[in-house]
Amino acid sequence: MTPDTSPDLSSKRAPLPAPPAAPSAAAIPCAAAPSAATATSTATATATSTATEAAHKVIAPDIAPATEAGRPDAAGRPDAAGRGPSIGRLVGIDLARGLAVFGMYAAHVGPDPAVGGPLGFVMELARGRSSALFALLAGFTLVLITGRPHPRTGRAGRQAVARMVIRSLVLIALGFALTALDTEVDVILAFYGLTFLAVLPLYRLRARTLALLAAAGAFVMPQVLYVTRLSIEEGSWADTVVAWDPLARLGDTDGFMELLFTGEYPVLTWMSFMLVGMAVARLDLTRNAVRTQLVLTGGALAVLGYGGSWLALRLVPHARASVAAATDGDSGASAWWSDTVGYIVDDTPAAWLLVGAPHSQTTFSILGNTGVALLVVVLCVTATDRLPRFRRLATPVRAVGMTALTAYVLHILAIREFGMADETGPALVDLLVHSLVAMLLATAWTRWFRRGPLEQLLHLSTRPARSLR
Repeated sequence: MTPDTSPDLSSKRAPLPAPPAAPSAAAIPCAAAPSAATATSTATATATSTATEAAHKVIAPDIAPATEAGRPDAAGRPDAAGRGPSIGRLVGIDLARGLAVFGMYAAHVGPDPAVGGPLGFVMELARGRSSALFALLAGFTLVLITGRPHPRTGRAGRQAVARMVIRSLVLIALGFALTALDTEVDVILAFYGLTFLAVLPLYRLRARTLALLAAAGAFVMPQVLYVTRLSIEEGSWADTVVAWDPLARLGDTDGFMELLFTGEYPVLTWMSFMLVGMAVARLDLTRNAVRTQLVLTGGALAVLGYGGSWLALRLVPHARASVAAATDGDSGASAWWSDTVGYIVDDTPAAWLLVGAPHSQTTFSILGNTGVALLVVVLCVTATDRLPRFRRLATPVRAVGMTALTAYVLHILAIREFGMADETGPALVDLLVHSLVAMLLATAWTRWFRRGPLEQLLHLSTRPARSLR
C-alpha cells in the first residue's frame, strides 16, 4: 500500500499457515446507495434491492482463517501444524501492493486517459482504482499488525494498538510534509493515517461483521458526505472550524475538514475500503472455496457499482445532462466508470450520486472500486500460490510492494524535482522510468533487508509501544 502496508511481515519470511481451526468468517456483502434527490429515488431503490439480493448470494459460509505457524493461537498455545501453501498469501499481497504502486505511478505521471485506445484504457483503469486497492491492503495490514487470524489480547493487544496509533500519526505528519512540497499530486498518506485511526477500534471484529459494516458504510456515508459538502458550500461554519483547527495552521491545508470531508480521499467514504481489507485478512486465503467466494463477490460488486451507475444515469431523466453541466470534463457519458467526467466546478447536483467514476465518492464508485480491488487481490494470491515460475518472474514487482512507503515517497520527491510531462510520449517515458527505477532499487534492497528504508524507520518509531503493560 502507499503507507506502510508491508509491516513486520513480508514475503521473504512468510510463516507457514496451519489448517483452519473453527468456523469464522465470510466473504464481503454489498449494498447500493440511495439518492438524496426525488429524481433519483426510483433508480436507487432498484439498485439497492439488486445489491441486497446479490449480497445474500455471495456471502460465504463461516470459515476460520488459517493460523500462521509458529504464532500462538487465541489461547496462547503455539501452532505448529503449518500445513498448506507456505507463502502464497503474503507473497500475493506483496504483489498486489506492487501493482497498486504502479497504478499510482500511472495516475500521477502516465499519459492522459484521453489519448484513447488500449493505452488510454489502461491509464483509466489505474485512476482511483489503484488508490482503492491501497486502502483495501491497508486494512489487511492493520489486521496483520493487530493479530491474524485471531486479534491479540491483553498486553500484546494494547501494544499492537499503540503501534498502529504511532504509525497513523507518523503517516499523517509525513503526508502533510509531502503536501507542503506543492506538487500536483494529492498526497494520500495523511488520509490513510486518519482512516487507520477511525477503523482501529474495530480490529477485534469477525470478518462477517466487518463486511457488513463496510457495506453499511458504502450505502450510508456517500449520502452523508454529499449533504455535508452541500452544507459546506452554502454556509460558513467550515471556515470557522478550519480557523480553529491546529492541524490546518501547520500547513496550507484545511486540516481535519479536508481529511474528513473535502479532500480527494475523505475518511468518511474511504473507511469502507479498509474495512473490506480487514475482513479479507480474517479469511483463509489458501482455501479454494474462499477464493471462489471472493471472486464472485468482487465480480458482483464491480457489476453493481459500474453497471448500476450506467443504468441509473440513463434511467433518471436529465441525469447525464446535470452531471455534464456541473463538471469540467466530457459530456458525462463516461461518468459511470471514468474520471474523464471531470471535477465539480459548480454546485453539486443530486444526480452526482448516480455517478460511478472512481473519485466521485458515491456508493456506486465504492462498490465498483471494491470489486476491482478484490479481484486483483485474489488473482495475485492465486497466481503466486499456483505458478512458481510466475512468482519468480514477479519478484521485482513484489519487491516494490514490500517497500511501498519508500517507493511512494521517492516518487513524490522525483515529481517535485523533475515535474510531470503533459504530452503522451514523454509521459509514457516518465512512467517507465519511475517503474523501472523502483523495481531495480527495491529488488536490490530486499535481497539484503527485510524492510524498506522508510518502512524500517516507521517500525523503529513504534518501539515505545513495547513499554506498555
